[in-house]
Amino acid sequence: MKKRYKVLILISIVLLLVIGYKRYFFTFDHLGEGTYYNEPIDSPDGQYTANSYYKHWGGATGGAHIWIEIMNNENNEAKTIYYSDGKSNFSLEWKNHNTIYIRNDEGPEYPDSDRSMELEVGKEIYDEKGRACNSWIMKSEYEVCYQN
Repeated sequence: MKKRYKVLILISIVLLLVIGYKRYFFTFDHLGEGTYYNEPIDSPDGQYTANSYYKHWGGATGGAHIWIEIMNNENNEAKTIYYSDGKSNFSLEWKNHNTIYIRNDEGPEYPDSDRSMELEVGKEIYDEKGRACNSWIMKSEYEVCYQN
């Protein structure tokens, strides 16, 4: 009987550790390789390049995850700043040398679908599910994290 309780306690501890690790040490590294969504676009001053990617999920009835990676062309460092489910209207537009507008919605007839964001590179990120906002690792990299 005691052995069964010890095993249950050990399994509970391991489970809590895994859940805590996934929650507080989250990064976008799990995204892996995606397919280019649009052609890369350079910021007006050429310091940054925005790359958009997608990856299908859920088979024929699923959807696609979309993420935006910003490449700093001065030091060749890339960082993901946006992660969301993809919607039918998607586009990128640089507002100035370090602010990008990401349009991701289903149109005005579906206002709850709007995941569009204007983000300042190096200071702001968006993660629809909020995992990056809870992550101790991600919090140290950005000043503001938005979630849906």
